[in-house]
Parts: sequence; structure tokens; C-alpha cells
Amino acid sequence: MEITQEQKTYAEIVQKAWEDAEFKKELINNPLAAIEKLTGKKLNLPEGKKLVVRDQTDTSAFYINIPAQPKNSADAELSEAQLETVSGGIAIGGCTPDFPFPGGTTGPYNPFPPIFSKM
Repeated sequence: MEITQEQKTYAEIVQKAWEDAEFKKELINNPLAAIEKLTGKKLNLPEGKKLVVRDQTDTSAFYINIPAQPKNSADAELSEAQLETVSGGIAIGGCTPDFPFPGGTTGPYNPFPPIFSKM
């Protein structure tokens, strides 16, 4: 699987936040400005959207992200292109990022933290 430019940029932002406390603070307080300063590129968020950054580096806590509820998902039908894309199947629980972060890790997100593995 080829790594996209967005994935590379995301990895760069996370790595910088891990290494630089001042950048992390700025990223949390004003993410658009911090990212633009780091990358030299302005993010173009859709109208009415905002970017929220939460510090989840506290290793004594587990975090659960509650995504927006899908609208009319029971009535949704996939297009032929979408069906073709997913026809190979998917692992239970969705997918996890498998792009490399500097330092050899595969990313900070784990949808199955150890607290759920013994259920």
C-alpha cells in the first residue's frame, strides 16, 4: 500500500508534537496555525468545519473517540465502485492506519486497547 502525502504530513505533525512540547501546546491551542507554520501549507477545511486536537499522550488513560452517527445508514446502498472496493473484505472493527511513523511505529491509534482484549 502506498503512503499518501496526507499520511506523511500527519505522521510529521504527530512526530513533531511528541518531540517538541511548545509545538504540541500550539497545536492544541491553534491547530491550523501550528500546522501551517510546520508544513508551510494552509489547510483548507470545508465551510463550517473546525479542527480539534486533543492531547492523548497520557499513558495512564485510555481514550475513546465517539464519531458522528451516520445518517440513514440502514437505507444506504453502495455504488458499484464502492462494492468493488470493499469486495475483498475488511477486518472486524474497521481498519487501522498502517503507514509508518518515524521511529518505526505504525501510529498512535489502536481501536482495540488492551482493556477490551479480555472480553
